[in-house]
Amino acid sequence: GNAVVLKPSEVSEHMAKILEELLPQYLDQDLYPVVNGGVLETTELLKQKFDHILYTGSSSVGKIVMEAAAKHLTPITLELGGKSPCYIDKDCDIDVACRRVTWGKFLNCGQTCIAPDYILCDKSIQGRAVEVIKETLKEFYGEDPKTSPDYERIINKHHFKRIFSLMEGSKVALGGETDEESCYIAPTVLTEVSPDSKVMQEEIFGPLLPIVNVSGVDEAIRFINQREKPLALYVFSHDKKVIKKMIAETSSGGVTANDVILHYIVSALPFGGVGNSGMGSYHGKHSFDTFSHRRSCLVKSLKMERMNKVRYPPASEDKVKWTRIFILKRFNLGKVGLLFLAMFGALAAVLLKKLHAPLRRILPLMLTARRLTWCSSKSSRQQPIAPHYKIEAESAQ
Repeated sequence: GNAVVLKPSEVSEHMAKILEELLPQYLDQDLYPVVNGGVLETTELLKQKFDHILYTGSSSVGKIVMEAAAKHLTPITLELGGKSPCYIDKDCDIDVACRRVTWGKFLNCGQTCIAPDYILCDKSIQGRAVEVIKETLKEFYGEDPKTSPDYERIINKHHFKRIFSLMEGSKVALGGETDEESCYIAPTVLTEVSPDSKVMQEEIFGPLLPIVNVSGVDEAIRFINQREKPLALYVFSHDKKVIKKMIAETSSGGVTANDVILHYIVSALPFGGVGNSGMGSYHGKHSFDTFSHRRSCLVKSLKMERMNKVRYPPASEDKVKWTRIFILKRFNLGKVGLLFLAMFGALAAVLLKKLHAPLRRILPLMLTARRLTWCSSKSSRQQPIAPHYKIEAESAQ
């Protein structure tokens, strides 16, 4: 039921143009306008007073959006990004794990906000991991990914140059081929990656997969916690204790164990970041909650005013005690509490005594009526009810 101003990213210019053309064909243009443009148009939009702003993109732009929203105290939902780690334990099926990581990493040429950004694993399984990724890439994209219709390109030359520069200082174990004219960067695996290397300083958002060696889950957790909180975290292991430990001792927007990206697809799960990767969540019912204001409404009667005397001046100790009972719902078994219990017990005893005699007369009749109901259901529809049953029924009534 909300009106929405949609501002697509100017980086995805073709998608922005499609939205601008198609949306007015299906939705009221006055309620759901599409605004296209760059920094100037976005800046002008952010000057307006909205009820809620949802932004998805980089952390740097997210800070600008948040600053603009603060001027109007507008609530915001930020789905940003970050370096989503992928820990592969020695105790897992390396072939399956690397196959799934390969799919998630090179989906849309690595240009998804929840792509596995880098792998953390023991050096003893690194060689096998590279080999499996190589075999899987051939299966997915053939001998030459550049000729595959299923392998995409970097969105523009600016980002091509940015991603290309990230390979400096690391060993290219697989891939590495580029073509600036067509914005092509081959699926690339980097090894001998230092935590201080350029590729480990920012979100890659491209088809580069660094592998960082760690001795085990404890070192992997320390490595993750020394950096900004990611939008997604992935862990592969047969050992449920390893998975639980990784979830319990780290912080991230979301987690998928023994797979990648799929937590985004499950609409029942809230999707969003934490810390540097964003705030708030949406998807499914969580989207409804995000764009709704939960307003508290209390409607009272003007009657029974005497019951409200406990809250009116002058104050007294007795009023405080009654307030605890009726307002705060705290029952203290002091003198007032014991008196209340005694009164309740006496009232219950009087009621039981008065109802004893009527109950003795009513119960047999209720049992007779119950027996009649059972007999009637057992009898045939063609057979009339016997006369003595009719008498008992009348007595019961």
